[in-house]
Formats: sequence, structure tokens, C-alpha cells
Amino acid sequence: MAQNKTLSLLGLAQKAGRIASGEFSTEKAVKEGRAFLVIVSEEASANTSKKFVNMCTYYRVPCWKYGRKEELGAAIGKEFRASLAVLDEHFAEAIAKRLEEGSAERSVGECQD
Repeated sequence: MAQNKTLSLLGLAQKAGRIASGEFSTEKAVKEGRAFLVIVSEEASANTSKKFVNMCTYYRVPCWKYGRKEELGAAIGKEFRASLAVLDEHFAEAIAKRLEEGSAERSVGECQD
């Protein structure tokens, strides 16, 4: 089974302490200007997706829809996670590059599907 490099990068960012996960923490990071990238699970509710699309558009933070809740949580060593924010510019760039190469959907500023 091929290892998912996007999820591996998220795990490294978590170990470095550069991930905010969960709806409240992700929202706080975006509003405080600490988030460089937001990832919302493909399984997130329509309300959650819309909330982050609108917030990321307003604050001009790239936002991607990617993965299942279980995958995102497992990648960062936690349980289910519907949203997370990358708090490091270099990790965000590396993850965004992987997402662009893959099949993830994106909307910069808007959550990219």
C-alpha cells in the first residue's frame, strides 16, 4: 500500500506542534492570523464546510477539502477530525503542493473541493 505523503506531512507538522485541529481551534487559528492552510474533511457537514469556506475567503487563507475524518485524525495521532489548520508556512506550502498534485479539491480563500 502506497503511503500518503500528504497525511505523512500532516503527521510531521503535528509532531512539530504546528497543527491546530478541531473546529474551535481551527477557527481560532484562522481568526488570529496564525493559519497558513486549512483542511476540511470531505465528510464534514455542509454547515461546517460553508463556515470554513466563508471564513477562509474573508481571511484569505487557502482551504482544501481532503480526506475522511478518520484519516485526518489518524495522521495527527488523534481521533476523528473534521478540520485542521497548519500553523507553519513551510509545512503549509509542502502540503498544498502535494494536494495540488493529487486529487484533492481546492478553493483558495474558498475551501477548494
